[in-house]
Amino acid sequence: MAAPEIAETLEKVVAQLPGGGEVRDGQRVMAEAVADAIESGRHLVVQAGTGTGKTLAYLVPAVVTGARVVVATATKALQDQLAGKDLPFLDAHVGGFSWAILKGRSNYVCRQRVAELLDDRQGRLDVANDDPGLTAVLEWANETEIGDRAELALEPRAAVWDAVSVGSDECPGASKCPMGETCFAEGARRRAAEADVIVVNTHLYGTHVAAGGVVLPPHDLVVLDEAHRVEEVVSSTSGSELTSGRISAAAYAVGRVIADDALVTDILAISARIADVLDDLVGQRLDPPPARLVDQLTQLRTKLDAASAALKGVPESNVDVVARRNRASQQLLGLSEAILRASVVPTGSVAWVEGRPGSAKLRIAPIDVAGLLEELLWRETTAVLCSATIPPKLPTRLGLPKGNTTEINVGSPFDYEANAVLYCATHLPDPRQERADAVHDEIAALIEAAGGRTMALFTSWKAMQAAVEALRPRLDTPVLAQGEQPKPALLSAFTDEPAASLFATMSFWEGVDVPGPSLSCVIIDKLPFARPDDPLLEARREQVGRRAFELIDLPRASTLLAQGAGRLIRTAEDTGVVAVLDPRLATAGYRWDLIRGLPPMRRTKDRAEVLALLGELR
Repeated sequence: MAAPEIAETLEKVVAQLPGGGEVRDGQRVMAEAVADAIESGRHLVVQAGTGTGKTLAYLVPAVVTGARVVVATATKALQDQLAGKDLPFLDAHVGGFSWAILKGRSNYVCRQRVAELLDDRQGRLDVANDDPGLTAVLEWANETEIGDRAELALEPRAAVWDAVSVGSDECPGASKCPMGETCFAEGARRRAAEADVIVVNTHLYGTHVAAGGVVLPPHDLVVLDEAHRVEEVVSSTSGSELTSGRISAAAYAVGRVIADDALVTDILAISARIADVLDDLVGQRLDPPPARLVDQLTQLRTKLDAASAALKGVPESNVDVVARRNRASQQLLGLSEAILRASVVPTGSVAWVEGRPGSAKLRIAPIDVAGLLEELLWRETTAVLCSATIPPKLPTRLGLPKGNTTEINVGSPFDYEANAVLYCATHLPDPRQERADAVHDEIAALIEAAGGRTMALFTSWKAMQAAVEALRPRLDTPVLAQGEQPKPALLSAFTDEPAASLFATMSFWEGVDVPGPSLSCVIIDKLPFARPDDPLLEARREQVGRRAFELIDLPRASTLLAQGAGRLIRTAEDTGVVAVLDPRLATAGYRWDLIRGLPPMRRTKDRAEVLALLGELR
């Protein structure tokens, strides 16, 4: 389809938006570039600033050209926006296409698990049969047509949901399940197979890539929205992880099928010993894995082999028993593969232990995902990668072919210079010095000047908690804190009470949309550089050598800083201040790399000017 036809259709659609609307220049340029990518097969990387309307810019050319497209989003908020707003709107005003939402298997209730629970009330050992949460979920499972966990009015406890669902590591597949024909997850897959537009999360798409392209239906185009997260997600989905909880879950699954208490007890005992070893290794890179861990993994592998052999001998006289056997066998297979990778870390991968003692997790991930993506994605499927912030060097890090990739920046329609001020608190001590009291004083002054209306973003949980503890008693306006309420409830409370301030950590730096008068000040406690001892980043630094800071640390910090600052201006009418409490933004040699990555806000170091401006905005 020619560019004028794309522009005409986009104009028609945008005009139907509530309150009417006009196509923005950046939106038109992006839509035409997406259409060209579909026609030419060239990959496209688009930096589309806040307010561009990038969702319609990639959906309109996709549906008009008849391309079969998968849209992969990194946040649930965007997935919900596509499913609840954008696609129904486009369907109503353009039509001629079908669409479906597809989630990972564990997001759907498992009919077979429910049938087993209702039949003999066995379930998982850590969920009581009279648990009110379990009762509510079972009643819902009997009524739902889709089986999607998101339909539930209240979030069930993790143990309850585990009792009625299965993950991909334990599902044996529809052909080996008595409920395979009516399976909710399989129903979602069938709807996706028939749809023209399929919406998934980036994690599921990463799983599709790692599995060699067998998880999702064939498609002409993939749109990787929030593309700055692709490297991180693909690294995760292409690796593996091992926890004591996973081992224990497999032991319980075996125990519900075979009458061998001694074998189950042995597996649980090894699981406990592995947990102790992992607790001692939290925060460490395993290069190579220590002998005491390998010894326990070897013992575990022997017991799992014995359990697998026992499962094969289970008679097929009862369909529910066979279903449990198949799930247990699938769990053991996946666990054995994870043990093998943990015992001998594959070349090009790094292993480390993360989490906290009591919930430690052994992770293995590829250091570089460029080769994997080049082989399994870029050669097979045309891709559009878009985000409000495209990290420097992203196409190179992802292995996109230089001769077959177009990069564009369509900017933002918002007048940042007129509506936003970037304030660097140069009078504060360097973050590498003791400065908590000075930072708390600065945050208090900004919040008092703004009359609340502040989102304070911290680079660590510890720093956030210290600020809450210090400032809540001294401020006259409410302080909301991450972790005290579910995220949706927290954002709702913040939006509904303009005098409130919200203190949060990294999960609020992106995907949070609070337009209007409730937010006029975003505070960032310090530049978001990664810890120097982060095992995966450490391995990547070693890989690139002397240019590690330039190629690894600086692009990452620039992207996170831009994401955090991007919380301020969400509409053309929004105004306010982004306050960075780190003097390095004004003094470090790399400061311009960070500033160039931010929206073009007016810059100042004048504290009095900023406090006066916030007072005026009240």
